[in-house]
Amino acid sequence: NLGLAAEQRGSSDSCSEASGSPVPQSGAPPAAAMSRGSIEIPLRDTDEVIELDFDQLPEGDEVISILKQEHTQLHIWIALALEYYKQGKTEDFVKLLEAARIDGNLDYRDHEKDQMTCLDTLAAYYVQQARKEKNKDIKKELITQATLLYTMADKIIMYDQNHLLGRACFCLLEGDKMDQADAQFHFVLNQSPNNIPALLGKACISFNKKDYRGALAYYKKALRTNPGCPAEVRLGMGHCFVRLNKLEKARLAFGRALELNSKCVGALVGLAVLELNNKEADSIKNGVQLLSRAYTIDPSNPMVLNHLANHFFFKKDYSKVQHLALHAFHNTEVEAMQAESCYQLARSFHVQEDYDQAFQYYYQATQFASASFVLPFFGLGQMYIYRGDRENASQCFEKVLKAYPNNYETMKILGSLYAASDDQEKRDTAKSHLKKVTEQYPDDVEAWIELAQILEQTDIQNALSAYGTATRILQEKVQADVPPEILNNVGALHFRLGNLGEAKKYFLASLDRAKAEAEHDEHYYNAISVTTSYNLARLYEAMCEFHEAEKLYKNILREHPNYVDCYLRLGAMARDKGNFYEASDWFKEALQINQDHPDAWSLIGNLHVAKQEWGPGQKKFERILKQPSTQNDTYSMLALGNVWLQTLHQPTRDREKEKRHQDRALAIYKQVLRNDAKNLYAANGIGAVLAHKGYVREARDVFAQVREATADISDVWLNLAHIYVEQKQYISAVQMYENCLRKFYKHQNTEVLLYLARALFKCGKLEECKQILLKARHVAPSDTVLMFNVALVLQRLATSVLKNEKSNLKEVLNAVKELELAHRSFNYLSKVGDKMRFDLALAGTEARQCSDLLSQAQYHVARARKQDEEEKELRAKQEQEKELLRQRLQREQEEKRSKEQEEQKKLLEQRAQYMEKTKNLLSFTAGEMDGPKEKKKGGGGGRRSKKAGDFEEFVNDDSDEDLPI
Repeated sequence: NLGLAAEQRGSSDSCSEASGSPVPQSGAPPAAAMSRGSIEIPLRDTDEVIELDFDQLPEGDEVISILKQEHTQLHIWIALALEYYKQGKTEDFVKLLEAARIDGNLDYRDHEKDQMTCLDTLAAYYVQQARKEKNKDIKKELITQATLLYTMADKIIMYDQNHLLGRACFCLLEGDKMDQADAQFHFVLNQSPNNIPALLGKACISFNKKDYRGALAYYKKALRTNPGCPAEVRLGMGHCFVRLNKLEKARLAFGRALELNSKCVGALVGLAVLELNNKEADSIKNGVQLLSRAYTIDPSNPMVLNHLANHFFFKKDYSKVQHLALHAFHNTEVEAMQAESCYQLARSFHVQEDYDQAFQYYYQATQFASASFVLPFFGLGQMYIYRGDRENASQCFEKVLKAYPNNYETMKILGSLYAASDDQEKRDTAKSHLKKVTEQYPDDVEAWIELAQILEQTDIQNALSAYGTATRILQEKVQADVPPEILNNVGALHFRLGNLGEAKKYFLASLDRAKAEAEHDEHYYNAISVTTSYNLARLYEAMCEFHEAEKLYKNILREHPNYVDCYLRLGAMARDKGNFYEASDWFKEALQINQDHPDAWSLIGNLHVAKQEWGPGQKKFERILKQPSTQNDTYSMLALGNVWLQTLHQPTRDREKEKRHQDRALAIYKQVLRNDAKNLYAANGIGAVLAHKGYVREARDVFAQVREATADISDVWLNLAHIYVEQKQYISAVQMYENCLRKFYKHQNTEVLLYLARALFKCGKLEECKQILLKARHVAPSDTVLMFNVALVLQRLATSVLKNEKSNLKEVLNAVKELELAHRSFNYLSKVGDKMRFDLALAGTEARQCSDLLSQAQYHVARARKQDEEEKELRAKQEQEKELLRQRLQREQEEKRSKEQEEQKKLLEQRAQYMEKTKNLLSFTAGEMDGPKEKKKGGGGGRRSKKAGDFEEFVNDDSDEDLPI
């Protein structure tokens, strides 16, 4: 903080000192008229002179009278005026110059330059006075006078160097004419490259434009041009070195400035800041001594006062801080210094817990501060947090973070602020900030807990992981027990994930920890125990241990009879058991505690709606909306819209009334969307109303968009399926209903089964429709609508069978049986059916239809029986013909087999005879060849003789195995 403030003060000082104070100046008077300690005024029309001794100058008015009387030349007026200025007689100085403008004698050569010098000198004085003036009105008047004088001088000699330098310094003072000043300094340097005032002016402008190297170059050139420059040049160089982070060179420059001028306050402050920034005890002591020395020299210097205020803040001497900072504020017109003064005042009030004063000065500091001085915004943000204004607090810390993007404290505070926002974009930003904090400081338990809390809504698994890290740090690094709040939160996350066993373990651990901690703060930890006990009861509900849940709820109510949520849960449990009256009693108990509790009234309204008591249900929701605090309650508005929508489903309705109810429902859904443009339930309701109005295509578009936004609302799937039915896309509707059953209803939901049956009925799949309806009747056997629809399908199936002349006797008899069942059902429903759900007269009509079909049943039975007998006779005849054919085929096969056997036998006999003949022949040949024979010689063309063994091989080749059987 100290370094930042010091740099700002340094920059302001370097600007003012570098440009230099516009010093009144004039052209040199003739040597004869002015000597070293006196000045001669020629007497009019004589050769005599009046000599005025500088050590004994008379009153200004007397001198003016003499000068007027003697018709003295203008340059003497100017010389005398400057002498009065040097002696500190500024009033006489101004009087002389103002009189010289009118009465000065211009009857001499080159008087124009003296005219210009007179005007410039007076203007420079006004500029100097304007710099010191605190009163804004007077300051403005002085600047106006200087402007007028410089403008008059422009008309005499515009491009004189001294005139341009004075005008450029004046432009610097005005602040918004830096480019104009730069152009004038540049013009002078083009004519005179080593002009020191122009060099210093350029250095000042470069510094203000943050061109610190350029500024340093101008200062160096000025120093080279005139090594005897005043200390302020070294001071400016020192500030440039600070900005260029050459701190040792800066120290040398400030030291040299002090050598040249031991009373150079800017150098003392610069050295003090360098010492203080070392953050060592001896350095800090030296820094404070330097500041004290500067304060002795100039007790009104705002830089010194601000730094001393900063020192006394850390010494905890807040009264001195306030005195010094306030004094500094009133002694400067530089906004950067005023911002620093306000900041010192603000934080002294802040630490003393005077938050109203702190807020005032923090706010004032932000109005004066430059873009880089963001510390007041940090403090102001804290004040806004104290006041509960999170929006403005966030804006303040965003400005700090923009200047310091990785600042740990700022990211942590912003993360905490945005975590509590309803804006998802801000919550995402909070998540990002807190992740960065945990990456930079992985042992920051608070950051991990904040991150876990913001992840609870969107990323349960990572929230658990963050809580796990926080728990590990607490146990391993901090050596502390895990707070019951964290154990409760972890249990709640496991409950949401369905890890009921783990949730129970953490809830019980939280209760044990809270009981142990209650010794230190009984009230707080008892409150934690109540919350955890309620969560445990909810867990028991989910585990179907309703008795344990009920016991816990009632235990809580014994100790805390105003715990409304327990009454509501007991009522909900009774409702789920079907005990509507008991549920209503519990909800009314909650209303005894808070007669305007919207949840209690909503639950009572829902009980009426469940019993199709639309009027009482409507009144309950309207009552909620009449309360100022809940006049825009989204749930109640949707519920009321749904009541109007449900009335459109009644079988007996008035067309005018129907249109009125449609319009009311549509108006309510639109109002919900105006309040919350992303409410999918309202969009779904609008789609339903459009469908009722007959705008089927538009309704389908709405439902499709809602389904794209989320696939977790079963009503949207059902409505899309309904639209498919209306558009006669029955196969798509059937698929949608089946998908909906699989995705959302683990048990058999009779309402959706009825929708599915209807789609199957419409596409002519009556058998599948019948199976679905029977499945639904198993779930709700007393549901009269299901009974009606089953009877209707049975009737349609029976009619189809009876009218089909190809139906067999068994099918016809079964159809007659189902038709009789349908007839009995319709008769029953026409008398005791639920007239709120279907038209009883329609049941009577269908019963008569069944009766008519039954009266024709005997004809269909007789036809089927005759057909059946004919089919039996035909089948018997066919069987007989089949038997005869089978016997004939069998005989033919036997004959064929006998013939084949005889042929085989004959072949065997022929073979035996052949073998006998072959053996005889072989025996005869062997006898002829017993005598020896000579071998033939020569040629390989003759055939070799074979041994007996070879012939035996030949015979074997024609063995029994190769003969046909």
